Amino acid sequence: MVDARGKNMKCLTFFLMLPETVKNRSKKSSKKGNSSTNSKLPPVCYEIITLKTKKKKKMAAEIFPNKKPANSNSNSVQQYHQQNLNNNNTIPSPHWRGLCATIRERNAVMFNNDLMADVHFVVGPPGGTQRIPGHKYVLAVGSSVFHAMFYGELAEDKDEIRIPDVEPAAFLAMLKYLYCDEIDLAADTVLATLYAAKKYIVPHLARACVNFLETSLSAKNACVLLSQSCLFEEPDLTQRCWEVIEAQAELALKSEGFCDIDIQTFESILNRETLNAKEIVVFEAALSWAEAECHRQGLTPTTENKRKVLGKALYLIRIPTMALDDFANGAAQSGVLTLNETNDIFLWYTAVKKPDLQFVSNPRKGLVPQRCHRFQSCAYRSNQWRYRGRCDSIQFAVDKRVFIAGFGLYGSSCGSAEYSAKIELKRQGVILGQNLSKYFSDGASNTFPVWFEYPVQIEPDTFYTASVVLDGNELSYFGQEGMTEVQCGKVTVQFQCSSDSTNGTGVQGGQIPELIFYA
Repeated sequence: MVDARGKNMKCLTFFLMLPETVKNRSKKSSKKGNSSTNSKLPPVCYEIITLKTKKKKKMAAEIFPNKKPANSNSNSVQQYHQQNLNNNNTIPSPHWRGLCATIRERNAVMFNNDLMADVHFVVGPPGGTQRIPGHKYVLAVGSSVFHAMFYGELAEDKDEIRIPDVEPAAFLAMLKYLYCDEIDLAADTVLATLYAAKKYIVPHLARACVNFLETSLSAKNACVLLSQSCLFEEPDLTQRCWEVIEAQAELALKSEGFCDIDIQTFESILNRETLNAKEIVVFEAALSWAEAECHRQGLTPTTENKRKVLGKALYLIRIPTMALDDFANGAAQSGVLTLNETNDIFLWYTAVKKPDLQFVSNPRKGLVPQRCHRFQSCAYRSNQWRYRGRCDSIQFAVDKRVFIAGFGLYGSSCGSAEYSAKIELKRQGVILGQNLSKYFSDGASNTFPVWFEYPVQIEPDTFYTASVVLDGNELSYFGQEGMTEVQCGKVTVQFQCSSDSTNGTGVQGGQIPELIFYA
């Protein structure tokens, strides 16, 4: 080793000489000549201390960055993680600590692992249980319920804890979050995971479950999620469910999930003033729910038993507001109504002096559609705008979830005319809704609504393509002075040109002047 005075040293070792040693050396040197003594003494090495400003301490992951090739130790950690997720309870190799650079990775190895486990859970209902290992410290750090269970004043020293009301997959999803700081949700287990997160007070996981449910919310599952959101006391999710159910009521009522809801949720839906559905659809959905309820109660689904399980909820169906044909061909022949009820309702339709009914006789208010008009003016010219089977198309995006019910279209500029319109709504080339219908134009410059069969759910911050192919009088009004952004109530709509448009429609001018939607 080169001494401390060497200039080309690559590795320097410095020793801190204690004060006592320095003092003794100075005494010895005073007895002899300073010059001669200093030359014979070995060089004194001092520790060099570099003064630095205060700096945030680095974490282990920053000191040892995880930049490793595909076949490095990180794969080993993932392998243990996946094995544990599959409940293999694999004991890692003796060198597993050296494979994990961070505390997060080391905790991940312990997830669903028997190594050093000091508690076990028997999770699931009888006949479907799974034994899952745990580590009290990790669980107590992530959940106040586990902390009270293991370290609270009433803590019980049990090696095995039974949890029959939580599904094993949901319990593992919660443990994965507590051990690995990872949220892994699936559509078929997210409700059960939300229940587990609520039970053990893991708020961030519960919030992630609610967000997952909100993003996957549709007419097919809205009724079931409404029931669950009330159970879990999630008002934001409840409100989102009502938005979908009201706007897409007929789709929601015809879904399989509607038959699975509890009686309280069932009654709240039937009682909804803003339900946007025909009453005959509400009636038929109620009969489907009653049949499912009979099976749940072990009853034969006869008309008498359907009436029995419906109870007073039957009178929430606004049968007197049905079209007469719907009542005569549907509700009157269902067998659910008594003979007196059927006669009284027929009299309600026809008699001047109407009888008193137990049924609600006022029609539902439904939802009021909003119209987003994208042109500042319209015009017509003798040879300007024609329809020859070509497509008029425009792209749009919104900043809030809405439900497109239809389009407002221009009509003939040469007097009365009838048009056949094929309307479509697409997202990234996938058709979300379409309809073929006719409308009559009286020659005025106002717009004429054309509706989809069911409103189409539109998610925010994504561009959709609205298209129409018109067949009728070739000469038509057209919009001009188009706007790229329109504020419609609380919804902001942006427009851009579409490559599907082959008849001249764009942002500045053309057809499809209005989007009709519920918000």
